[in-house]
Order: sequence, then C-alpha cells, then structure tokens
Amino acid sequence: MPPAAQPAPGTGGEEMNLTRRQLLVLLPAAAAAWEFVKAGTPEDAPSYKTDEHWWGMLLDITKCIGCGSCVRACALENDVPEGYFRTWVEEYHVDDWHIETPMVTSPNGGKDGFPQGSFTGGKNFFVPKLCNHCVDSPCTQVCPVGATYHTPDGVVLIDYDYCLGCRYCIQACPYGCRFFHPQKHTAEKCTLCYHRISKGLTTACCENCPTGARQLADLKNPKDPIHAFLKTHTVQVLKPHLATGSKTFYNGLDGSVR
Repeated sequence: MPPAAQPAPGTGGEEMNLTRRQLLVLLPAAAAAWEFVKAGTPEDAPSYKTDEHWWGMLLDITKCIGCGSCVRACALENDVPEGYFRTWVEEYHVDDWHIETPMVTSPNGGKDGFPQGSFTGGKNFFVPKLCNHCVDSPCTQVCPVGATYHTPDGVVLIDYDYCLGCRYCIQACPYGCRFFHPQKHTAEKCTLCYHRISKGLTTACCENCPTGARQLADLKNPKDPIHAFLKTHTVQVLKPHLATGSKTFYNGLDGSVR
C-alpha cells in the first residue's frame, strides 16, 4: 500500500479486520459482502450484481480548474508509479489563428496543477483524460491471450496473471491511456476504481474533485443523475469517428481537443 494508506503504529491494522463496533454499524448487505472484500473479489459478493450496472463517467470541462487533485488521488489509491498516469489533465490554448492546432501542455500529467498565466489571449481550458472503457474497445480485440477483457458491468480490466507484457493493447489504444508498468512488467491503466465501485463507493478521482467536474455514472440505473444531465446538455466523446463506443462523456468539449 502507499505510505498514506499504512496503519499507524500500534493500531493493530496489519490485517484488513473490522472491529465488533464497526461490524455492527454495517448494513446487512455490506456485512455479508465483507468476506469477499477481504478476499479481493468484491464483484463476487452477493450484494453486488454486475448485471444491474453499466459504468461510465461524465467529465464537465466547464468545471475543471486543473488543480490536479484527481491525478494525485488516483496515484495514491492505485499505487501508480512516479512518472506514469492512469488519469491525467491537459491544458489547451486555442487562438483564432490555430483552431485546428491548439497548444497542449500537461506537466507531470497535471498532477501538480498548472502555473498561472501559462498562456495569454485566446481560449484556455483543461481536459481530464482516462481510459474510456469502450464498448468496442480496440485493446480487447488485439490482446492475444484475453488478458484485457470486459466485465459484465461495462468496465475494461486487465488480468495481470495472464498479461504477457506484449504491449499490443498499448499500441492499439487510440486515447493513449495505457502504459507499461515498470515493476509489474504488464500493461496498466485506469480500472475505474473497480475495487471501490463494486462496494458502492465512487472512484478516487471523483471523490477528490473539488468542483464536481468528474462524476461516476451508472447508465443502467434510471435514478442516476446522468440521465437528467444527458437530456439537458449536449455531450461528446473523444474521437467519435473511431466508433469505439466510449463511455467517457464530456460536457463543453471544444472541437480542437484531440
């Protein structure tokens, strides 16, 4: 675990145990699922039914301030090695003379935020990026051993025990969201915090976004706020001409974003 996730000395937190008091306050469904959570297979818990969910994410460009909180939260939650990113933020500068060729920067993946006054004039905005968890994902199609796969609830994951490290999926991803893990020697990417969402939590990046620019969306849940949002806003996906069936939706996406 990352240093911040380690238990303090003397707390008896070496194992993932619940105290009796904590167990009593758990909802019955959560208590029944705890053994599966400890085993690292929360998706097998009886309280979580994969066929009742279809996960995606909504990113509101008009709300992103480029603070980097999402990138830092992701790195801490998922023990992402320094210099690599499961999610990152780009700053775009577009002026009237270079609409089709904007200036794009992403120092350290936007992890430390962006310096003020990087650009003058024109239009400036921030674009968070991550795995698009596509329905027709190119990465799953090129993997020779099926290590990259779709879960029944719409998340693209990697089975690290099967991954050969051939990097075919990294080359096939049109969004540049995969990297080769320097220690594991496998492909790596955003998992949509599957270990969290299958326990009823949101992703680390959404939880730590101070402006609500990132929202986890359950497209199968008719009560999810995303349905009302989609009815009142025009959303887009990155590189729609590739027809990957991206489930990462953007509000306020400028046409210059690539």
